[in-house]
Amino acid sequence: MEKILIVDDDPAVLKVLTMRLEVEKYSVMGVASGDEAFALQKQGFFDLALIDYQLKGETGIQLMEKLHGIDPELPVVVMTAYGTIKRAVEAIQKGAHSFLTKPFKDVELMHQIKTCLEKKKLVKEVKELRGMLSKQYGFDNIICRDKKMEKVLKLVAQAADTDSNVFIQGESGTGKELIAKTLHVTSSRRDAPFIAVNCGAIPETLFESELFGHKKGAFTGAVTNRQGLLEKAQGGTFFFDEISEIPLSVQAKLLRVIQENEFYPLGGGEKVSLHVRMVAATNTNIVEEVKKGNFREDLFYRIHVIPIMLPPLRERKESIPLLAHHFLNEFRTRMKKPVKKFSSRAMDKLLSSAWPGNIRELKNVVEYSVAMSDSDIIPEDLIILNKTESSLHGMKPLKDAKLDFERDYLVELLELTQGNVTKAAKLAGKYRADLYELMKKCGLQADDFRKGV
Repeated sequence: MEKILIVDDDPAVLKVLTMRLEVEKYSVMGVASGDEAFALQKQGFFDLALIDYQLKGETGIQLMEKLHGIDPELPVVVMTAYGTIKRAVEAIQKGAHSFLTKPFKDVELMHQIKTCLEKKKLVKEVKELRGMLSKQYGFDNIICRDKKMEKVLKLVAQAADTDSNVFIQGESGTGKELIAKTLHVTSSRRDAPFIAVNCGAIPETLFESELFGHKKGAFTGAVTNRQGLLEKAQGGTFFFDEISEIPLSVQAKLLRVIQENEFYPLGGGEKVSLHVRMVAATNTNIVEEVKKGNFREDLFYRIHVIPIMLPPLRERKESIPLLAHHFLNEFRTRMKKPVKKFSSRAMDKLLSSAWPGNIRELKNVVEYSVAMSDSDIIPEDLIILNKTESSLHGMKPLKDAKLDFERDYLVELLELTQGNVTKAAKLAGKYRADLYELMKKCGLQADDFRKGV
């Protein structure tokens, strides 16, 4: 039963409205002042509020703003016997759902109430749906604690509300497909298919058939009709992973599909109208491929509408501890291992790596360490890194070198004080809060040093 709050300092109006709504099987609470309404709202949420514009001591709009401070999504209908265009506009601009001028008809009142409640119910259902989706592929599944990825996620959220083509660029292992799936499940196409194809895994001779499908007899071996991957994505999202690998012979045909939103299956005369959103990704410098003639410039401009650049893991080291612990929890559950955390030196080793394989490489390293561990803490020697990795740019950037120094200094300091942060802060000549912030930045925890790990 929906709960409705009525606020009106006219006892007669309050009584009539309460009786009328109770007849419609609503749970009604009527009060004569803004203070009473505010107190009730703090005790429990309402599904709708009917507020008189002219209250003692404040306007209905002022009360509405106070109630929205508790529940921003509370639908409000403002009532007044002094209806003017100016007040109606003010009420709507400040967040009211609608505006009623007294005396109003029962039909009009009930229409407003039902419209408000239906809208609130719809908003709730959409939130629940997005919540369920986010558990699988949404923003909750993207783990980060760095400003670079936060900017990426903000861009993804903005792009999801559009229907424009998206181009994702990033090194191998940075999570390009995860971003593509997040775009899909947070968009209006979420209920339609998400079809992904790895362009580098399809032989050139089969590319057209895979994308566009074929009719029986279109070529040797085509013994039945076959629907193409593009048509399977109808109404949804099509993801071209490693789009730079598409053969030049197919690029021209794909360009026409994007331009005209239609295509013909191989061997077929019946045109297929296509309604999909295109998302493409690559780990190569696509601009250089265009310059070399390996990728059509006109196709590049068609797919490169909203560019999203994924930073490599070495540029977002603040997220390494968070990612590492996420993977540790995932693998210890799957393997039924008693592993709880990394030792301070193990984490230091994770933080100092260049991670040429990015998140995928980190995940593999953590999986190995959990599988091989026979205690509840992963030691340094179980962090097996790629021995061939080295910096291609000579010396480290000053920022990275400074972070390495700070981390080494903190490890030595915390080992000396056996994890006593107060003593460590005193020796370092810093406030405890500042030292905790630096420890957090370096992925260090005092508990690891108190146990002498």
